[in-house]
This record gives sequence, structure tokens and C-alpha cells, in this order.
Amino acid sequence: MTSLEQEIRDILAENGTRFRSDCESHSELDFTLLDEGGGTLVTFDAKEKQRRIVLDHWPDTGIPEPYLFILDDLAARKVLAHAPNSGLIVRDNLHSRYFFISVVDLFLMPRTRANRPIHRSAPAIKGKWLIDLRNGVECARLFDAFVAMKRYLEDHEAIFAKTLACYGDYHGETVHIGGEERRPEHWEKDVSSTR
Repeated sequence: MTSLEQEIRDILAENGTRFRSDCESHSELDFTLLDEGGGTLVTFDAKEKQRRIVLDHWPDTGIPEPYLFILDDLAARKVLAHAPNSGLIVRDNLHSRYFFISVVDLFLMPRTRANRPIHRSAPAIKGKWLIDLRNGVECARLFDAFVAMKRYLEDHEAIFAKTLACYGDYHGETVHIGGEERRPEHWEKDVSSTR
């Protein structure tokens, strides 16, 4: 099977999309899509789920195994460092599907974090996130993941400036109603006390 990184290179080349690949870098995300002038449009990491996850080795998340994905804490932080035009494309090799997860969804979705022991030349730990892939956009084809990415970029104003309610509807999360109802007199008091 072709690696996801190569599959991405191939589809971008086929569509004449300008891009930079940093797949060999340990400090950059894997791909950057470029505009006509060479500026950055969006940056993303490419990840693959290659095998079933042995649930006994991890904390109980309540996520059904087919949707459970383990992501490095460092990889999540790199996506956040490139916000707001960043995310992940995940290829689930077991179920022949793809997911696009924007930095906003990655930041807001419920997660379980765990430190996994590792031993190379000395004992250490590596941070992991256990996430639910259903909190991304599921796609049948890689091309559809790029369509989801484009839609995310087009929705920036609604996501970052216009949506007042909690953004997103995530598996594993309940958004509660709380606090005293805010009325115009509250805003007037808030403004007068801060100006």
C-alpha cells in the first residue's frame, strides 16, 4: 500500500496544487499548501491508523475502537503552533476511510491524554492523545478530505468571529447550560467597569 504521504503528493501533483513537503522534518508539519505567490494557505500533518488498538494497554476512553486514534501530544502542539490554518489528515487503513481534523476541532474535542513509557538509550515517556475520529470530518476519498479542509478555511469568519455558542458537536461531550441569563444591563455594566 502506498504511504499516505505519497498519496498526498500524488493527488496534489495531479491537481496542480502548489505545495511544500516537510515530511522528513521533526519540527514542521508534513505539508504546506501554497498560494500563487508562494505564501502559505494551510499546513497539515498526515497520519495513518495502521492497526487495531489494544484497548487493554490504554486508559478507558469509551471510544469504540474503530474510531479510536492515538496522536502524539507533540504533533498536536505543532498543529496548534500553525493555527488557525492547520489540521490533520488521517487515513484509516483498516476501514479504507479518511478524516480531516481542523486545529479548532483538535483543540476543542474531548481527549484522554496518557504518557507512554519508552526506552531507547534510557527510560523516558512520550505524551499521547486518545481521540475520537468521529470528531473530524469522515471522508471516503482523500480528495474529499481536501474538500473538507477547503470548507474549513472558507468558514473562518463564522468559526472565529460569529458563532457565540460553544462551537462544535463532539462525541463524548455534553455542553451544559449554565450561568445567569445575560441582559443588556449586564453588558452596559461590564463595559462601564472596564473602560
